[in-house]
This record gives sequence, structure tokens and C-alpha cells, in this order.
Amino acid sequence: MAVFDSKKFQSSAATNTFAAKYRAQMAKRPFLLFGLPFVAVMVAGSFVLTPATAIRYEKYDRRVRQVTRDEELNMRRSARKVDMKEEYY
Repeated sequence: MAVFDSKKFQSSAATNTFAAKYRAQMAKRPFLLFGLPFVAVMVAGSFVLTPATAIRYEKYDRRVRQVTRDEELNMRRSARKVDMKEEYY
């Protein structure tokens, strides 16, 4: 009994498309199937998350501000007196 090839016939028009070339390269190089999409997602995610982290730090900067000299003096005056016995015993 004769053994037939399992390779299907493809016309030259079908083999010249981008999808066919990509599929052929994918069989030879698994990086195109797994590595390239992973790297693309990581790079795109970095660009997407950059504005979100900027908003986070801007919010923190608005909340934390420098204390002026007058405010610092007022804080020192209104501070309670520290008593060693009260703190430790």
C-alpha cells in the first residue's frame, strides 16, 4: 500500500500572504508564538501604566507639603510635655 503525504496543497497566492508567512515562521521559531506577544504586552503595559503611576505620585505630593517656619513654631508650642514616668511606667 502506498503512503500519501499529509502535506496539503497550497496555491502560490495563499503562500504569499502575511498570515501564511507568519504561520510558517511560527513553526520554525516558537519565540514568535510565545515570546513576541509576551514582550509586546509588557511594553504596552508599561506605556499604559505610566500615567496611572504619575497620578498616584501627584496625589501624594498634594497631600504632603512643606511646613513653613511659623507652622513649625506653632507645633512646638502646642506639643505636650513628655514625662518619663508617664511614658514608661
